[in-house]
Amino acid sequence: QVISGGHYDVDCHVEDPSGRTIYKETKKQYDSFQHLTELQGVYTFCFSNEFSTFSHKTVYFDFQVGDEPPILPDMSNRVTALTQMESACVTIHEALNTVIDSQTHYRLREAQDRSRAEDLNGRVSYWSVGETLILFVVSIGQVMLLKSFFTEKRPGSIGTGT
Repeated sequence: QVISGGHYDVDCHVEDPSGRTIYKETKKQYDSFQHLTELQGVYTFCFSNEFSTFSHKTVYFDFQVGDEPPILPDMSNRVTALTQMESACVTIHEALNTVIDSQTHYRLREAQDRSRAEDLNGRVSYWSVGETLILFVVSIGQVMLLKSFFTEKRPGSIGTGT
């Protein structure tokens, strides 16, 4: 997910160890990708901001590798039904996984909103400084203009004598 920068979009592609592209998307803000690996080795991924050279972006990504281990040690080769306590544990575990996903989503939204708020704060600060400078220039101009209304203009010394 793109958290901050530009139009919140980025290109991404994933390659397997043989160099074959297994995932490629362009200009996406958020996406999820699942893949069952067939080859052992180093998988590479690349986030590209090539189309938007002037804006820097912050990207969040998360890897989940492998299957989650069973809650109970003998749960995978069990032939009888789960007891009420065991099924409650499984239900609670699934609910907690949902809570973890929701918290991650809310953290990302908070980071995105914080970035927008800080950008807006910077713009408001610059605007306020600009308005203050303009206010001082106009104030000084008005004082000088009013001062010129009340100063006595003396005619030159040509042809006057006392």
